[in-house]
Amino acid sequence: MSRTEVNAGISGTVWKIEVALGQTVQEDESLMIIESMKMEIPVLSPGRGVVAEILTTEGAVVGEDLVVVVLNS
Repeated sequence: MSRTEVNAGISGTVWKIEVALGQTVQEDESLMIIESMKMEIPVLSPGRGVVAEILTTEGAVVGEDLVVVVLNS
């Protein structure tokens, strides 16, 4: 089993988490939305996998290199 760490990609506030633990996601599926500079930017899945960990919460401030989701494939 492979483990993929997904970074926020941009600094901002987690506006909405769109997945749940155990959910299967496809490549380019939105995992969460981050608000930055009055824009809503999706964090996309880099590949197919199962959401193993969600390492942030809605309303949290994240940095661009922060790991926010872990996928198992």
